Amino acid sequence: MASYKHYKEENFNKVLFDYPEAGSLFKSGAVADAAKLLFEKQKHEWPLLKKGTQSLADTKFREINFNGFKIKLQYNPNRITSTQAKTDNKSIKERECFLCYSNLPPEQKGILYEHEYLIVCNPFPIFDEHFTLPNINHFPQAIKGHFRKLLNFSKDLSKHYSVFYNGPKCGASAPDHLHFQAGSKNFLPVEQGFETIKGLYGEDILSNINIEVTGVNDGLRRFISIESINDKLIINVFELLYGLLQNLINRNEEPPLNIIAGYEEERGWRIIIFLRSKHRPSRFFAREDSNILFSPGVVDMGGVCILPREKDFKNLNKEILNEIFNEVVLGKEYFDYIKSGLRKRLDS
Repeated sequence: MASYKHYKEENFNKVLFDYPEAGSLFKSGAVADAAKLLFEKQKHEWPLLKKGTQSLADTKFREINFNGFKIKLQYNPNRITSTQAKTDNKSIKERECFLCYSNLPPEQKGILYEHEYLIVCNPFPIFDEHFTLPNINHFPQAIKGHFRKLLNFSKDLSKHYSVFYNGPKCGASAPDHLHFQAGSKNFLPVEQGFETIKGLYGEDILSNINIEVTGVNDGLRRFISIESINDKLIINVFELLYGLLQNLINRNEEPPLNIIAGYEEERGWRIIIFLRSKHRPSRFFAREDSNILFSPGVVDMGGVCILPREKDFKNLNKEILNEIFNEVVLGKEYFDYIKSGLRKRLDS
């Protein structure tokens, strides 16, 4: 395990020296504004990010409508490396970790957050402004023990961004290095249409003046949402949910999940936790016409499916989306077990 604690703090906070205005914003507590200014500066000065944002402007979109919600398809050739990322142990051991501080490109500037994470621009963006938030230490992707940091990030970046987590076996292209992501707020259809989806497909698990916990099955996705202004209550519910999922898989590893974290001053946090059964669908490994290069992560679960090949972008339809999503999400019987178990624990 590599550790970077021998670096002085200013080595990480390169932005304080190269972009002093962003550094001043960050020091004043305007974390989201500092990140936004960082992105604007880097977009003009870092060729790889400039190329990535320019290619994003040329991406194509189309929509597929379901009852009460929509799924967007994004044709984004720049994401092919991430989509095809090999995440087996052998492949990971044979490559350098691209999230470690010592391996970052010299042009990539970063803001040190809470003395243990960096805010850096993602040069292969999905969002108009896309950040990676890696830990400065190299240890495996895991949400257990780090969920509070996700809440902190989502609150501090909430002016402009939502924060995301991909589990090590359901979307993370670097499962060996703990990191979150942040991207343009309300970019994802599930954020835009959350209240409608919850109203049509949600089932109350717990609802009072302090917290709302809802189980949602919209036919494609199965997720638990937690809404509260009280972070301690949210953490308690998440830990109960995590324990139930751990019991379900009956293995000493992280249960597969994806998380979207958003925050608003007047209502607090809204955490959406997608429950998964597997990483990649059968069509990812299929041959010839049946093959679709689609590896669902948190952005895809949130309603924007990233397709790096044009043929997949053109051919993907409602029936195939139903097939793929229902293959990779937690099955209905198991979802019912999770909802029932969570309700019992929260009632006790």
